[in-house]
Amino acid sequence: MKTARLDVLSQDEVERIHGTSMQILGQVGLKVDYGPAREIFRKAGAEVDAANGIVRIPERLVRWATDQAPEQFTLYGADGQFRLPIGGDEVCFAGLGTPTFIIDTDSGERRPTTLDDVVRHIQLIDACEHIHNSQMDVWPCDIPMTTIHTESIWAWAHHSHKPFGMGCYGYIPTWDMMRMMAIAAGGKEEIRQQPRFFAICSVGSPLQMLQMQLEGLLICADYGQPLAMSPEAIAGATAPATLAGLLAQENAAILAHVTLAQIYRPGTPVLYGTVSTVANMRLGTVALGSVETGLITAASAQMARYYGLPCRGVGLTTEAKSEDVQAGFERANTLLQAVLAGVNFITCGGTLDSSMVESDPLLLLDDELCGAALRVARGIEVDEETLALDTIRQVVHTGPGNYLAEKHTLRHFRQEHFIPRLLVREPYDAWVEAGARSALDRARERVHEILAQRQPYQLDAAVEQEMAEFRQMVADRPMEEFYAGEMEDRQDFEAL
Repeated sequence: MKTARLDVLSQDEVERIHGTSMQILGQVGLKVDYGPAREIFRKAGAEVDAANGIVRIPERLVRWATDQAPEQFTLYGADGQFRLPIGGDEVCFAGLGTPTFIIDTDSGERRPTTLDDVVRHIQLIDACEHIHNSQMDVWPCDIPMTTIHTESIWAWAHHSHKPFGMGCYGYIPTWDMMRMMAIAAGGKEEIRQQPRFFAICSVGSPLQMLQMQLEGLLICADYGQPLAMSPEAIAGATAPATLAGLLAQENAAILAHVTLAQIYRPGTPVLYGTVSTVANMRLGTVALGSVETGLITAASAQMARYYGLPCRGVGLTTEAKSEDVQAGFERANTLLQAVLAGVNFITCGGTLDSSMVESDPLLLLDDELCGAALRVARGIEVDEETLALDTIRQVVHTGPGNYLAEKHTLRHFRQEHFIPRLLVREPYDAWVEAGARSALDRARERVHEILAQRQPYQLDAAVEQEMAEFRQMVADRPMEEFYAGEMEDRQDFEAL
């Protein structure tokens, strides 16, 4: 099946960005504030300025690393039955794990998020047709920060058959997440063979490799879980104001993180990621819903293909504070650019206000928007069957004068036509007679329908008990241990 494709860079421009990035890596270098990572780089042949914490990486090492990383891989659900291909021509969708506020489905009021919201959101994504991964899309404000990661994985294991993901949060939290994932799925080797966890490794800008993120990166790599190396460079603030300059800088930083993962464990699945955007120069804030976000994302997809890596980017982003016209305009703009550019893993479903606010009804509308975008990307198939000459001849000469009852229509309409469930398409009078419900009204009703039908998944009794004991251990852990020292100081790291 052919697909439409948006290229915003020429091949020469891709090569020039690559060349500039190699100069940045080899001459400027990156600030690496984590000693074990600097040592990993040094042993692999990078130049390390220990006094200033700078690492300079030669192009040959970068090229070697990108050759080690798989071009495609598969994510699995908790029981291993659900499969989500990542890479190639595949495009899939996810939420994003930053919202600390939510638009209440019933009252419409903006309020802090809770653990109950986490559970409901995981249940809704489990029911979505096109959105297949929760990135811990609601960050609960009503439980201790030190237990958020394990409470979320507990909720995932009981309420979803799809993959799950979170960020790289440092040594102790990431180790907790990997252990709990392994318990839920059948052990460390099982999740190495069939990864369940999608990790977001945040890339510091400009040109920084941050200890907390690197600790998480190394542990996720040890467990074989996919890592999306994802800078959020801001043109005009933490990156050059020009999009080309931003791309050269973020490309260098992404490749440095990819290289570290491959040196540490060759073959670790990685994604070339981006959350980069432009600054709102009037206020000094970000503009994640800007048209330039889409351009940066589309260009990043081309750079990812240049290195043979899957791509993770953002779509469905907006600066709108409510479920309004601006929200629809900006999210469609960023989503279509990402889909048409061939980004493999697109996040931010269900979010508002630079992804800081969640909306459950909007998530379901986004699920339909993702379906529509996939239909656009598929383009128009032209062959003897789709040109339908014989059917046209029959209808015009001998048929009823329309195509409603034709076998050709029955064979093709479901594939050729995107048929939304929540959008308003009936005539005005029929719409009024049915209650004059907007698409958002219908989405709210659908939220309640889905949640009313959901029941927790039943886990094996031994798995349930082991997860419960681990969950309690984390809850009882002293706060100071949560922030315990670097990986190099911990006896148990090599035993992971």
